[in-house]
Amino acid sequence: MGESSTVTPVASPGLSVGLDIGGTKTLAVVLAPDGTVMAQTRLATSRGHHGVLDGAVRAVEGVARAAGVPVEEITGVGVGIPGLVDADEGTVRHAVNLGLDGEPLELATLLSARLGGVGVGVENDLNVAAVGAAHLVETAEPTTGSTDLAFLALGTGLAAGIVLDGRLRRGSHGAAGEIGHVPVDPSGPPCACGQRGCLELYASGSAVIAAWPTTTGRPAPVELFEAADAGDPAAVAVRDRYARSVAAAVRMLVLSVDVRYVVLGGGVSQLGEPLLRVVQEALEDESAASAFLRSLDLPGRVRLAPGRVPVGAVGAAVVGRGYAARVPDLR
Repeated sequence: MGESSTVTPVASPGLSVGLDIGGTKTLAVVLAPDGTVMAQTRLATSRGHHGVLDGAVRAVEGVARAAGVPVEEITGVGVGIPGLVDADEGTVRHAVNLGLDGEPLELATLLSARLGGVGVGVENDLNVAAVGAAHLVETAEPTTGSTDLAFLALGTGLAAGIVLDGRLRRGSHGAAGEIGHVPVDPSGPPCACGQRGCLELYASGSAVIAAWPTTTGRPAPVELFEAADAGDPAAVAVRDRYARSVAAAVRMLVLSVDVRYVVLGGGVSQLGEPLLRVVQEALEDESAASAFLRSLDLPGRVRLAPGRVPVGAVGAAVVGRGYAARVPDLR
C-alpha cells in the first residue's frame, strides 16, 4: 500500500458520490463540481460480503435519485469503510461490525461492475473523515496553500486521520494517527492493545462512559456536561479531566506534524460548542506557563466537525473524484 494519496480534486470534476458505511447505517452524498452537497441520504447497513456490496449499490442509486440525476452521470464513487483497507487494491477485510472476515472483499472492482464501470475508490472510514473535514474547512476558510489537518475522532476509541499538504497520510504501515495507543501513564490501567495507560483510556468516548456512567439512558457525555453546568463538583472534575486529555491529543498532533487545524469529530463531538470551549480552555491553561506553546496558538487551531453534513461521506465523494478517470479493468 502507498504511504499517502492525493485528496486534491481532479481539474474538472463531475458529479461524485461518497458512501460512509458504518456498522448500523450508511450515509451517502452527491458532490457537485463546485464542491457543494447536492443531496444526502441514509439507509441501514447490511452485513456480509453480499450485503455490503448490495447495500453500497442501493446507496449510490438512492442518493443519485434524491439528487435528481441518473447513475450514468456519476463520474466517480468513493467509499469509506471500517476494517483493514487496501486502498491500492480497493479491498477491505476484518470489518467485524460489517460481518467481513479475513477474506478480502474486492469492493472497488465489484461495485464498479455493478454501476456500469464507474471508477470506485475505497478508503478507511477515518481517512475519508479527514478528507471530508479538510474539504469542508477549506470551503469555509479558504487559504492560499494546501490544507494541513487532523481529524480527531472521539468515539469508542481514539485516533486521527491526517491530511498533509492536501494529501492523505496513511503511513508506511497504515498506522499514521493512531495516537490513542500512545501511553501517557505507564502505571495506568491496561489497554486492549497490550500497553498500559494509553491516551485512548482517557480521551475517547468510552473514557467518558467509564468515568460517568449514564443513569437515564441518554448519552453519557450529555449527562456529564449537563451535570457540570449545573455545578455538580464531581461532574466538573470529570469534565475538566476529560478536556485536558483531549487537549493532550490536540497538542500531540500539533507538535508531531504541525497541522493547521485539529477537527474534533466522533460521537463526543456532538456536544458541540460546550466541548470546544472546555478543550480550548484546557489548551489555554497549558499554554499559560509556556511561551513556546503560546507561540503555537493551540486553542485557535481547534475546530468542530460540521454537523450539517456527514463529513465521512463528503470525504469519500472527494476521494471518488480522484477515481473518475481510473476505471478498473473488469475483464
